[in-house]
Amino acid sequence: MGTATCDDAGVYRLDATTALIQTVDFFTPIVDDPYDFGRIAAANALSDVYAMGGRPLLCMNILCCPVKTMDHSVFRRVVEGGLDKIKEAGALLVGGHSIEDAELKYGLSVTGLVHPDRVLANSGARPGDVILLTKPLGTGILSTAIKGGLTSAETERGLVELLATLNRLPMEILNGDDRLRAGVHGCTDITGFGLLGHLREMAAASGVSIHLDRDRLPILPGVRDFADMGIIPEGCYRNREFYQQWVRSSLPEMDSLELIAYDPQTSGGLLLALEQTTAERLLAALARQGYGPACAIIGTVRATDPGLLFLA
Repeated sequence: MGTATCDDAGVYRLDATTALIQTVDFFTPIVDDPYDFGRIAAANALSDVYAMGGRPLLCMNILCCPVKTMDHSVFRRVVEGGLDKIKEAGALLVGGHSIEDAELKYGLSVTGLVHPDRVLANSGARPGDVILLTKPLGTGILSTAIKGGLTSAETERGLVELLATLNRLPMEILNGDDRLRAGVHGCTDITGFGLLGHLREMAAASGVSIHLDRDRLPILPGVRDFADMGIIPEGCYRNREFYQQWVRSSLPEMDSLELIAYDPQTSGGLLLALEQTTAERLLAALARQGYGPACAIIGTVRATDPGLLFLA
């Protein structure tokens, strides 16, 4: 599996029972604390392995250091944050590479494992499936509000913990029950292209349409108010400009809810295409295990109008 359908990672079959998952992701800080930045960047990179149905095995650091303007202790704390998330994922840090750069950047190259017959791709959605989202939307808008000094310290702390939450538990629950796992047909995760961008990739790759229920979208507290105030990151408008050609929305133009659906996410949730009963069982299992982020069934998959998204 390569780049043909804009999937989250590459997959290479080693033998009848083992395939390697390979991915890489890194970016500039979105929070001030270097340790938290490391945690978030690592969680974001590890997510691609979970989105392919696998488990992370080995990680390598990617670190760009503005050594002329930052103390070396900052870089150490970034890597410590990343290492803690790698350990939480049950993976190993085996090396990495650093360079001098004008701007701080950090992330991981991650190798994972998956059974070749259990690879999840964004091309697997089937008519009759429902779409389940495992984290709430609005992290880009809320990050913009935080940078503008419009939120409380408590709100900022809550956002950091959400962004640092691994997508490990939903996938471990699914992979731990063969009957449950059999009902999952496709998966991706939400990052910079927003909900609608990544769903468009799934719809196009699967040859289906996806219909979203506006009332079911999980949204972070306060995000709708900030969006109504015009606190919108630039990436949201870029996503809308590119993806709106495939979106059929019954919402008024520039409705804040539609903009939230275009909002670029960092370390966003998994988007699963799965059978209704499987989705309900997964939600129940997540609740029993104390999974914190808001998650919900947000839409359905249909055979008509392949490649299009409907928001109503």
